[in-house]
Amino acid sequence: MPFLTADRDAEALAPATAPGENLPYEDLDRWRRPYRPGPWRVGGSALVLLLASYVLFSALIIALAGSLPGAGICFAVAVLMITVAVRLVRVGIWVSPQGLRQLRLTSSTTVAWPDVTTVRTAQQPVRWLGLPRTVQGQALVVDLARGGSLPVVVTDRGGDFLGRPEAFAMAADAVADQVVGYRH
Repeated sequence: MPFLTADRDAEALAPATAPGENLPYEDLDRWRRPYRPGPWRVGGSALVLLLASYVLFSALIIALAGSLPGAGICFAVAVLMITVAVRLVRVGIWVSPQGLRQLRLTSSTTVAWPDVTTVRTAQQPVRWLGLPRTVQGQALVVDLARGGSLPVVVTDRGGDFLGRPEAFAMAADAVADQVVGYRH
């Protein structure tokens, strides 16, 4: 199948950049995630978007049947589902020259670089795929200068790194490198 080899050919032709090297077109002043969203997170968002498309289609059918209030409710539910799907993909740690931002599904926390003391991994009970069930795993912990730490968002049992421990280690190192790079 030719489309399977096209991706490998593009990678072979693409210029290689060092891990710490920035691309010439990259905007370093904007918020960016130093790791990619994982397959569980993207798959969950895709499933929510699929369900939202069904709800939008039902809103269309209800509107054509003549019940505009019911169609409006379905449309509002679909917009809410799309918002949740987009927010679900964005959950994680983001960095910029201003500081470190931790996005959760319903809220976010931004901390300036002088307020971050360390970023480390810790072995502790973590939530499995964000569900209430906890299992033993590793978490990315952000310690603050005023004491305490940010709530844990990035774990090796979360939607980004479930079943990919080496990807979690690389992401934790990338976030820690960003902290060191921006603080100095």
